[in-house]
Amino acid sequence: MVFLIKFVTCIVAYAVALDLFFDATWTDIISFSLLTTVVSYSLGDRILLPRIGNMNAIIADFLLSYSIVWAFGSVLLNSYLQIAWGSIISAVIITAGEYFVHRILLKSILEENKNRGGAPGKLAYAMEMGEENEPLKEK
Repeated sequence: MVFLIKFVTCIVAYAVALDLFFDATWTDIISFSLLTTVVSYSLGDRILLPRIGNMNAIIADFLLSYSIVWAFGSVLLNSYLQIAWGSIISAVIITAGEYFVHRILLKSILEENKNRGGAPGKLAYAMEMGEENEPLKEK
């Protein structure tokens, strides 16, 4: 459900931003949308959102969508100034959609942690220290 909302938001954002400024094909729009959706969901929503919170994850999603359009747009499309404006407009639209996606995900994460009983999004690191025993050495 969340993945579909993100994908539709990306399609709308890239259709508005890339199709208004230059003649991006639907193949470009769908490929940008699919790449942004997969990377944003796996990195931003599953890893960053539970650990750093909603506002920081939204900022990370803005930078991620901006950099994806900037990097791949400069390869596929030719005008750098138009790519800059297309990147900003699409990143703003995607960030607005991410706010609602994050609200849905945070509710499901809180319910999952309530049922599981663990601390939300904390990594459990441990360190073990000991001395080396050398059985052949006698003191």
